[in-house]
Amino acid sequence: MDKSKRLFLKSKRSFRRRLPPIQSGDRIDYRNMSLISRFISEQGKILSRRVNRLTLKQQRLITIAIKQARILSSLPFLNNEKQFERKESTARTTALRTRNK
Repeated sequence: MDKSKRLFLKSKRSFRRRLPPIQSGDRIDYRNMSLISRFISEQGKILSRRVNRLTLKQQRLITIAIKQARILSSLPFLNNEKQFERKESTARTTALRTRNK
C-alpha cells in the first residue's frame, strides 16, 4: 500500500466497556437511597439520561422513585446548605435593622 491510502485506514483502538450503573439485581425503589443518591447532582437535581447512561425505562423508574422519596421527605427537594446561608444572612440584617431603630 502506498502512503496516501495508509492515512485513511482507521487505527484499531481498544476501549473498555463501561459497566451499567444499575445491575440486574438492583430494585429501583424509593426506599433504596444508596441507589437513588447516585443519580442526583450536588444541587439536588435529577441527572439526565445521557449522564447516567441509563435506558429510557430505567430513567423513568429512577425519576419516579426520586419524586416519591422527595414527597415522603426521605430525600430533600434541593441542597439545604445554600438555603441556610441565605437565611442566616437575612436574619442578621433584620436583627441589625431592629437594633438601629
